[in-house]
Amino acid sequence: MILFIKARKILRKIIPSSLIEQVEDKEGDLMIVQEILTSFKLLVDSLEQRIDRPSDNEEQKKFFSGKKKQHAVKNQIVSLPEGKDIIDIKVGYPGLMADIKLFREQQTKSDEKQEFEGDKAYQGGNNITNPHKKKRKQQLNEQQKEENKALSSKRIFVEYLIRVVKIFPVASQRFRLNTDIYNQIVLLVCGLVRLRIGTFVLPK
Repeated sequence: MILFIKARKILRKIIPSSLIEQVEDKEGDLMIVQEILTSFKLLVDSLEQRIDRPSDNEEQKKFFSGKKKQHAVKNQIVSLPEGKDIIDIKVGYPGLMADIKLFREQQTKSDEKQEFEGDKAYQGGNNITNPHKKKRKQQLNEQQKEENKALSSKRIFVEYLIRVVKIFPVASQRFRLNTDIYNQIVLLVCGLVRLRIGTFVLPK
């Protein structure tokens, strides 16, 4: 792990964490990729990672996740259908931040026509399909249940990608190192995941 941390700067230069990072320095390529991606409904989901309790009181409040009942950082992954590539990732946000707010920030990197699919945490977002939510004292009808089931069967692939990221202990266990290097380490892990699933090949 120590060697991994020391090598992160070198590896980060040669292994892009996402497709967007891979092409974002080439404006023409970025626009082409953004246009091609509109042919797909991209999957989006978030994950949290536990951190040590910040010493500053205001930082404690920001990083306390009510969902996990612990201090955490929040990351968000956007993937191709069937989890075939990591399209974009945002890392190191306070655990208190709502998923929908993080998603809206992430949408600025996408074509305005880009469509997404996400869970109930993304209710109210633009261009995103969510599961039907049961209204108070009402039940979902059969069609709504079937549509929720179909969406869940698609979304499972981004959850699979997240599980692959979490294979790396540094991206799943409580993060005890300096938080200044957290983002770089998680981005590097995502790049290594892309190598693992074959969507990025190291130049010869």
